[in-house]
Amino acid sequence: MDIKEERARLLKLYNMERKLKQKGYTLVAGVDEAGRGPLAGPVVAAATILAVDTQIIDLNDSKKISEKKREKVYEDIKKNVIAYAFDVIDVEYIDNYNILNSTLIAMKNAVKKLSVTPEYILVDALRIPGIVIPQEPVIHGDSICACIAAASIVAKVERDRIMRKYDMDFPQYGFLKNKGYGTKEHIKSIKKYGLCPIHRRSFSVKGLNI
Repeated sequence: MDIKEERARLLKLYNMERKLKQKGYTLVAGVDEAGRGPLAGPVVAAATILAVDTQIIDLNDSKKISEKKREKVYEDIKKNVIAYAFDVIDVEYIDNYNILNSTLIAMKNAVKKLSVTPEYILVDALRIPGIVIPQEPVIHGDSICACIAAASIVAKVERDRIMRKYDMDFPQYGFLKNKGYGTKEHIKSIKKYGLCPIHRRSFSVKGLNI
């Protein structure tokens, strides 16, 4: 994709923010999470507020770009963002209060940590309880909305960095590669070595007692 095509793609990615700006909302926060599905590690949520006229090259759903590119885009987000924040909920909390509640708490905390209070919130597929700011769940928001895409990258990069550190403590599980997700190699390692402290005891996998 050449630069002209990329700028056209980014222009479309900001459609929701532009429509909200026309309604008077200039500070729109996007919220997303990383880590709801893995068997190990924390869940991380992020919130970002972008200026509508800011184009961050390669900004996209974090799942659609490589780990190396995510790191670069994350640095560009930090240079151009109005405000961003993230929150980490650990395995103990996840096991005690379930992954959905943990995700929603992380999202709420990320919004509260923003240095600038948003006027409107766009959330990837969820609605955050206990927030009085107007909000809207957006299905596949990380693919169609710039501020949610940015939040997805912040959350994913921060979680991946945590998992890389855990890989140094528990190298037998391959966290550097699988980031805690239930790959065949990861499940094989659990069967061989048992659970480590960052595995989610509240999760279940067919054919595996975790």
